Amino acid sequence: MQVRDKVCVVTGGASGIGEAVARAYAEAGARGVVVADLKTSRDRLASVAGDIDGLAVTADVGLEDDIKGLIAAAEDKYGPVDIFFSNAGLSRKGQESASDADWDVSWRVHVMSHVFAARALVPGMLARGSGYLLNTASAAGLLASLNSMPYGVTKNAAVALAEHLAIQYGDRGIRVSVLCPQSVQTGMTTPGPSAARVDGVLQAGEVARMVIEAMAEERFMILSHPQVQDYMQRKAANRDRWLSGMRRLRDRIYGGAVS
Repeated sequence: MQVRDKVCVVTGGASGIGEAVARAYAEAGARGVVVADLKTSRDRLASVAGDIDGLAVTADVGLEDDIKGLIAAAEDKYGPVDIFFSNAGLSRKGQESASDADWDVSWRVHVMSHVFAARALVPGMLARGSGYLLNTASAAGLLASLNSMPYGVTKNAAVALAEHLAIQYGDRGIRVSVLCPQSVQTGMTTPGPSAARVDGVLQAGEVARMVIEAMAEERFMILSHPQVQDYMQRKAANRDRWLSGMRRLRDRIYGGAVS
């Protein structure tokens, strides 16, 4: 799908990958770009929208009513949504002992936000015979997140959800892609040891360019770091050997088990 003349919505649009993709959509000739983020990002969000002559909407993507309100605002301003980039994310550290609150917010933001968007958009897209659902997961959703079980588990679920959407609707006019980056320089990038950075850190603008190219090709899997494809193949070929290798990587990066 080409972005020109399309109505695009981007969550997590006040910074990072979301901001970069929103700017790329505008540059590619989108008819309208709507950027959404939390109320705490209101000023930055308004600045991004102003730069691209778009619409800023505050929303908590973990709440279905907020997703419905976001889509309604986009449709009131520009008409039916053609492209929905469900990108908002967060990081909560810890393993199975992480708090219920951290598990819950990770699940709602990384999984249910995509469900809420699909519920609201799929009927109209099917009726029009066209639409694009682009969801951000992570390379952690294909492999693992060594220092955050809530993050890795919910990002795995996000990949599975995108696969289900592609299976159900890919032959009915709705295109689906899942973005699975390794480390990208964003507000979620923190100092200290990180397994995600072993293959380098990209800038958000580089990832935005990859997103535009992948959407033009209607490619399901978008990898910012090509090494991830090799890691996936090793995982599929011998799961036990891959698990042993991940434990060695954990020890090398973090010095042992991560709490």
